[in-house]
Amino acid sequence: MKNTKKLVLTAILIAIAVFGSTFSFPVFASKCSPVQHLVNVLSAIILGPYYSVLAAFITSVLRNIFGLGTLLAFPGSMCGAYLAGILYKKFKNTLSALFGEAFGTSVIGGLLAYPVAYFLIGNKQAAIFGYIVPFLISTLGGCIIASVILVALKKTKVLNDFLK
Repeated sequence: MKNTKKLVLTAILIAIAVFGSTFSFPVFASKCSPVQHLVNVLSAIILGPYYSVLAAFITSVLRNIFGLGTLLAFPGSMCGAYLAGILYKKFKNTLSALFGEAFGTSVIGGLLAYPVAYFLIGNKQAAIFGYIVPFLISTLGGCIIASVILVALKKTKVLNDFLK
């Protein structure tokens, strides 16, 4: 896929993720946004790990500017997007991308959220493992939706067009 197409598709996915953030729900101190994780999986598969991380970063910035997210959006979304992209690139398997998103967001992003919460947000009661479960809840919702969309894209051969 040419760089211009990748940039345009990245922008569209960012718009979907930001708009989708209006449909979030609180779990403890985090705002869970499953649409972000859906976009992470799709961008990881279609665009690769680097554009996926770029989309996650820009989405997190915009979500914070518009008051739709917190600083915790950065570690979770970016780690999930990167690991999903790396695993898909290595194994060419959607399940590996889904696993990468779920593990990268919940475990790696959840652990990295602790210093963000403690030092940047000032949550002195944050627990080091306290963000893993909320991030897991959010990412599982997004991964389930992504799975349904990916099955439809595969059946209609649209995914093959994106992967060329």
